[in-house]
Amino acid sequence: MEIARETGGETSSCGKITYLLIYFFFSIFLINIFYSMMKYTRSKFLQLGGLGVTGTLFNSSAAHFINPSDNDFKLNFGLTSYTFRSFNLDDTIKMCLRLGITNISLKAMHMPLESSADELKKIAEKVRAAGMNLYGAGVIYMKTAKEVETIFTYAVNAGLKMIIGVPNHELLPLVNEKVKSTNIVLAIHNHGPGDKLYTSPSDVYEKVKNLDKRIGLCIDIGHVQRIGLDPSTMLEKYKDRLYDMHMKDVNKTDQVDLPIEIGRGMIDIPKVIRTLKKINYKGNMSFEFEKDGDDPLPGLAESVGYVHGVIRAI
Repeated sequence: MEIARETGGETSSCGKITYLLIYFFFSIFLINIFYSMMKYTRSKFLQLGGLGVTGTLFNSSAAHFINPSDNDFKLNFGLTSYTFRSFNLDDTIKMCLRLGITNISLKAMHMPLESSADELKKIAEKVRAAGMNLYGAGVIYMKTAKEVETIFTYAVNAGLKMIIGVPNHELLPLVNEKVKSTNIVLAIHNHGPGDKLYTSPSDVYEKVKNLDKRIGLCIDIGHVQRIGLDPSTMLEKYKDRLYDMHMKDVNKTDQVDLPIEIGRGMIDIPKVIRTLKKINYKGNMSFEFEKDGDDPLPGLAESVGYVHGVIRAI
């Protein structure tokens, strides 16, 4: 009778213990699954973020990131050396290579404008000997005819394919002739609010649309965002004259330039990447990380990793 009572309407003490044990072991099972998933997710994130990218995803020799779902889609990762303005050229090269970036545009602190022809040749040889593509220099302002002559001679002596520049409007006819005679591309850079010459990419296009086709745009998406325009719209609108772009993010749209790690700011980076894919952009996508000038590597690495992840995700 005791046994019948124990197995009847109410759960026995033994039954309760059995249920508790089942619940306990099932909970442990779920926790293990969750933990394994989290380890996998973190591993994949680091892989896609560029901190553990394998050779199947990143081809450093070609300096581009390959999306395995679409092997025809490639972006050339570059850097504007202004990012490492507090460091010498040797350290700049080392940090670029640590991130797998092999395309670079040098700023004057790394390749001085007053350098002799021999000095420029040596600087260029150092960069190229490290396995990097010195594709351009800038941003360089040109305010006089003499400066135009100097800058194009500088570019020729360094063996550059491109100048990222800001010529005064009245100098554009001279610039046009220099482009024709040297075959060096000029990508004019927009500088956002406060820039009376080229506030937006539209200002650049209106000035160059009737000039030699080798004169085009370097669209800085951060400065586009700062004037309240959509960077993706500008990239697509001027795709036929888009020869370079500066990749960055900002956390505020106004007169103040507030750079931030890419992915933390206001710019819709996935939309930018989808637009570059849509227009089949072949130029360099050069990171310009202006925050933390004395210690830019952590923020730049985060930014590069984020963009790698976005490319893999789209």
